[in-house]
Amino acid sequence: MQLDKIHNVYFIGIGGIGMSALARYFMFLGKNVAGYDRTPTQLTKALQSEGITVHFDDDVVHIESLSKEKENTLVVVTPAVPKNHSQWNYFLDNDFEIKKRAEVLGLITKGTFCFAVAGTHGKTTTSSILGHILYESGVDVTAFLGGIVENYGSNLIGNGTTVTVVEADEFDRSFLHLHPNIACVTSMDADHLDIYGDATAIEASFIEFADKVKDKKNLFTPPAIPLDAVTVGIDDDSVYVANNVHIENGWYVFDIKTPTEVLKNVKFGLPGRHNLTNAMLAFAMAYSYDVAPEKIVKALASFKGVKRRFSYQIKTDDLVYIDDYAHHPTEIEAVHQAVSELYADKDVLVVFQPHLFSRTKDFAQGFAESLSKFKNVVLLDIYPAREVPIEGVTSEWLLGMITSPEKQLVSKLELLELMKNTTADVVVTIGAGDIGEMVPEIKKVLNEKN
Repeated sequence: MQLDKIHNVYFIGIGGIGMSALARYFMFLGKNVAGYDRTPTQLTKALQSEGITVHFDDDVVHIESLSKEKENTLVVVTPAVPKNHSQWNYFLDNDFEIKKRAEVLGLITKGTFCFAVAGTHGKTTTSSILGHILYESGVDVTAFLGGIVENYGSNLIGNGTTVTVVEADEFDRSFLHLHPNIACVTSMDADHLDIYGDATAIEASFIEFADKVKDKKNLFTPPAIPLDAVTVGIDDDSVYVANNVHIENGWYVFDIKTPTEVLKNVKFGLPGRHNLTNAMLAFAMAYSYDVAPEKIVKALASFKGVKRRFSYQIKTDDLVYIDDYAHHPTEIEAVHQAVSELYADKDVLVVFQPHLFSRTKDFAQGFAESLSKFKNVVLLDIYPAREVPIEGVTSEWLLGMITSPEKQLVSKLELLELMKNTTADVVVTIGAGDIGEMVPEIKKVLNEKN
């Protein structure tokens, strides 16, 4: 299909972080954009304030008028849409053009020079840094992101028509729809085992994605990734490497060795070695596109981060509150590393909301080990998202495996009361469920007691 022939775009699941970026993109192109989502969120409110109509009741009365323009209408659906969804079935029964978000991104990237960021962790931060670098350097770019970038207050950077930055999502093998010219793979840990079955199948899918980049000089990975690619690392023998890394006033300061030069005293503000790796991958991709090194270095220093990626909500001498999207054991390990590096002598409380029954079951031991590195752990009930409960898989079951000296299971309602009484110096909330919607309330409670 030809996107320039489309006048109307309707999203089922418009409140999703990836779907809403597409909605904003089509709005910018001058299309009539509307959509459905199950419940109002901060993101759907933002879309409505930008002129996009959002429905929260699954009623075909909102969409019947689109039948008069069926040939000029595109329907974009989330993979999580239930089979009995009335609007979706209306579109199916009336032969509308229906595509998944990944298919639409595939159409967009086919007609542009595409930077694609793949990996089970680090996609959003790496692609956001890259999008920021390219935009700040004057490249005609649009970056479709899986998080709200603090510099822009949006999950869409730029309004370019010739260059795109996209997150190459391995869920449901979505990234195989893309057409990358330059790409990176940040990590290949096991995840989404409900889709893939085992780690071998995930690795095979990443290899298939990597094969879409024909010139391997345009594929970048950390050295541990088993792909034919240009290596990017920290204090090692990679092709692109950060050396002499140290912390000054909360900033990482380091030198970057490229294949042809060394850049001194580069600054980057996001904590955690994993974020430094993300920044190095974004640097290497932009550098290979011949963006001027001094422009890349300037953009790295001005990048403020991504909402819910080690996002500071409160940062005072007496109290720190950090919120993070971590929902996999490796990501929790990364949060712990960053917190330990910055607040080694502080009393830390971590609150974790597990995401998906299947992921909790598949990685229970990993969750227990990563969470047990924190002295004080609070668990919320598992956020089900698209799933039905699995017998025996509960937060209480997970709590029993955690060896932290202080641990407890609380409801979301009880959590706010707990926050009023905590004596912790550093509070960290983590998880990919609706705990993100609680952040403003938690912040308010902590500020009131501080």
